[in-house]
Amino acid sequence: MQPHATTRTAASVSRRSFLLGAGGIASGLALAGCAPIGSSSAKPETITFYVSKPEVIGYFDGVIAQFHDSQSKVRVVRDSTSSMSANFVRNRPPDLGCWNYNFSVVPFVEHGALTDLSDLPQTDTINPDLWPLMEQTADYPGRKSALPYSVTAASVIYNKALFAEQGLEVPTTWSEFADLCERLTKAGIAPIYGTFKDNWTIAQGMFDYTIGGAIDTPKTFDALRREGTKVGKDSSVSFEKDLRTPMERMVQLREWHQDGAASRGYGDGNLAFAQGRAAMYLQGPWALGEIAKTNKDMDLGTFPLPVTDDAADNKVRVNVDLALWIPEASRKQEAAREFLSFLMQSKVNDKYNADNNGFGVRKDAPPASNPALTGMQSYYDDAAFYLGASQLIPAEIPVANYAQSIAFGGDPQRQLRTLDADWARLALRTAA
Repeated sequence: MQPHATTRTAASVSRRSFLLGAGGIASGLALAGCAPIGSSSAKPETITFYVSKPEVIGYFDGVIAQFHDSQSKVRVVRDSTSSMSANFVRNRPPDLGCWNYNFSVVPFVEHGALTDLSDLPQTDTINPDLWPLMEQTADYPGRKSALPYSVTAASVIYNKALFAEQGLEVPTTWSEFADLCERLTKAGIAPIYGTFKDNWTIAQGMFDYTIGGAIDTPKTFDALRREGTKVGKDSSVSFEKDLRTPMERMVQLREWHQDGAASRGYGDGNLAFAQGRAAMYLQGPWALGEIAKTNKDMDLGTFPLPVTDDAADNKVRVNVDLALWIPEASRKQEAAREFLSFLMQSKVNDKYNADNNGFGVRKDAPPASNPALTGMQSYYDDAAFYLGASQLIPAEIPVANYAQSIAFGGDPQRQLRTLDADWARLALRTAA
């Protein structure tokens, strides 16, 4: 997971293109400064804090109130509605951001629009296994442009009571998993509940799990970036060749879903799984709270989907759910750093992850608090994880639609050839 963006070539196809305005960021950075807190008056320094996730706004509003109670030099105004691209172009970004670390942040990182946080003491507290994840998404040479705040890990959610009733154990190889699914089918139980109507559930589920458990995702995507415009049937690496085996697994998985999966959406899946209508659910921890709304006492567990017959290959899908960053264009960087330091305190950071089913980012972070996540903890601790392939493909390529086509019964090789063509075409456009 460590491809570094130290070379800017057509291989940068994996980086999401973004309209930043001709020279907009560069000219803005030249004027950027960092004023000392309270240097011009006795009034508190007011900073803008952007939070990208609407479901955690209440939590951060509470943290802001705690911060205000703890000191009087800095005041924080929370923003969750602004357009980041527009604000950066206008040279008016927030002073501190807490944003999903995905392709939306790539242009800001790669254009050097975010400050280097390497000198902060909090940077040294970060679990070193997480830096490759950050760099695989976006990197600016010589900088730590953002600090991870929360990591989400996803795998197979399973009904522990149903497993016990059927005398089933958690599988660690593909053969064991296939046998388990056949036994459930013979018992009249749907092995997996599918929500194919919502294509993102397929992309983050079957598509990502089969790829991440079968191939070296960082190595493969690094090679795809280097190949750039040449990706296709004659290239040394391609989606059609390198993802053939994972997609064969995905074709088999779709057969173990309940009837009618194509017409069921995410909400349907949460309700049905809570009602015990399937043994497993390929979803992330965000589904746990929704399931609990129907069945708060349901005993759930998690395990990585095994897609080979070597248990050592098992990994969990992760993403850096939130990361903290400070723009170069902010004139209040000192005040922003003070609030960032408050946010990174263990009592603040750990509570966020406990409340939101996240995994800690610091070296001394406690294990995930939700018992349902225990099955993923050892994999997370051992860095046996991968970024989902669907998150490494630029947003201009509708990979979720292609994954949905496979789930609906389409030919996976046709979809992979289309992915090759899209990748090469985007590389050419990016290089132009």
